[in-house]
Amino acid sequence: MHIFSAIELTRCLNVAPDHLFKQLTAPAMRHLFLFSLLLLLLPGGRAASAQQLYYPPLSGNTWATVTPQSLGWCQPAQDSLLAFLERKHTKAFLILKDGRLAIEQYYGTYTQDSVWYWASAGKSLTAVLVGLAQQEGLLSIDDTTSRFLGRGWTTAPAAKERLIRLRHQLSMTTGLDDTPPPPCDNESSVATCLRYRTDAATRWAYHTGAYRLLQDEIATASGLTSTQFTNQRLGSRIGMVGLWRNYVYYSRARDMARFGLLVLGRGQWNGTAILRDTAYFRRMTTPSQSFNRSYGYLWWLNGQSSYQLPQSQLTFSGPLVPTAPPDMLAALGKNDQKIYVAPSLGLVVVRQGQSAGLPKLAVSSFDTELWRYIMQLYCPPLAASSRQSAAPVQLYPNPASQQLTIRPTEYSAGQQVRCLDMLGRELARLPLPTGGTTLTVAAWPPDLYLAQVLDGQGNVQSTQRFVKQ
Repeated sequence: MHIFSAIELTRCLNVAPDHLFKQLTAPAMRHLFLFSLLLLLLPGGRAASAQQLYYPPLSGNTWATVTPQSLGWCQPAQDSLLAFLERKHTKAFLILKDGRLAIEQYYGTYTQDSVWYWASAGKSLTAVLVGLAQQEGLLSIDDTTSRFLGRGWTTAPAAKERLIRLRHQLSMTTGLDDTPPPPCDNESSVATCLRYRTDAATRWAYHTGAYRLLQDEIATASGLTSTQFTNQRLGSRIGMVGLWRNYVYYSRARDMARFGLLVLGRGQWNGTAILRDTAYFRRMTTPSQSFNRSYGYLWWLNGQSSYQLPQSQLTFSGPLVPTAPPDMLAALGKNDQKIYVAPSLGLVVVRQGQSAGLPKLAVSSFDTELWRYIMQLYCPPLAASSRQSAAPVQLYPNPASQQLTIRPTEYSAGQQVRCLDMLGRELARLPLPTGGTTLTVAAWPPDLYLAQVLDGQGNVQSTQRFVKQ
């Protein structure tokens, strides 16, 4: 069971609930510009600034609200969103507008005081903790990992191990094997499972085992446990209560929202600079390497020209979540734990729950589906996807259940379309005539798939995603 009460959480922290709360006292730039300008002209759509943001008290349940109607949100669209979330096994869903609660919904027996796991959304929290440790002088992201873990923390040759630095763990470019053979897996962090594959900084791969050791490095540098460091350096300053257990963070939904609000404020909380290192914040929230443009320091980035996904070495063209604002940042966890931060809309969006579909690491088709509903809240809807460059093919219906129609917007002789699963395995390949073609997908498992257009020589012209439901 991942769910337990706030009272149980405080017992895990070995403090009384009342004492705990008393502690809490402290693809182009032009398109993005036009998108932001448009938002300024729409109801409730102004970009957030530090002066506009509301910050809730550090303790208690008081949190200012704003009515969806005052934001220009349509009630039928709101009803559709909440019904969609219920169908998708959601436990908690929150939307903050400039820090104020616009939507707060809990499902089933889950309540405001229930606690759930962040999964890999905790990676983004760790990125902020590394920034806090660096600004205190406890470590530098240019330090070698061996400085804190000692030699032999991997099975890589010593010379190769010395190449790995904290910034490589932050950017998922350690060069270690992210798919080690059993009994190891992607999450294994013991030395025997951390095997050399290539030099650091030469390959991006989503590798949880190598990332997790950042928490051990912070602990070594600070002399505190992960929970102690988080609570002292961050939680007590923004009112966030939680704990780390086996490298996974647990908290209430509102605590996730507080963390998202800190990031919306670019490291500021109610006029106080928490993450003062603005250069680090910028590096954390912009592409950290050239392989996966949609990945910063343990944060997923929207609006980039291409992206890679966990457990895949394929590079896909276009933004990570085409239905979301281009400036959206995301802390994404397994089974669809989500913290989205959209500065241009002044939104923080939190989702806790079971997997919305098949279990996935971090990114899933649910991101695109959910943001389609969110953008339809506005009257008229903010169709973010319409501001992306025109797609070379039309895919419909998307999601598909029985058949998928693929129609090119431009035609060249000899072109084909092939469909792949997210591991890059080819499931279908067929000619793509000027009038399009129809593919039967009824027998395919529900999942996210790729449709690639190939020219007459077999070169990939474009890659688009579609959902089989």
